[in-house]
Amino acid sequence: MSPDTGWCEGCQRTIDEITRWSRTTDDDRRDILAAVAERRERSGAAGRAVETRA
Repeated sequence: MSPDTGWCEGCQRTIDEITRWSRTTDDDRRDILAAVAERRERSGAAGRAVETRA
């Protein structure tokens, strides 16, 4: 989790979004994914591969 944004550095979801994902509706999942797309766009991460650390 990024201390600056509060988002997972891999998927850009918040802790709340991650914890409720498995028990949420398809509509809510679409809303979460739309929010993630917006976050990636704002951060410049859209289309960029996720870095892995060894």
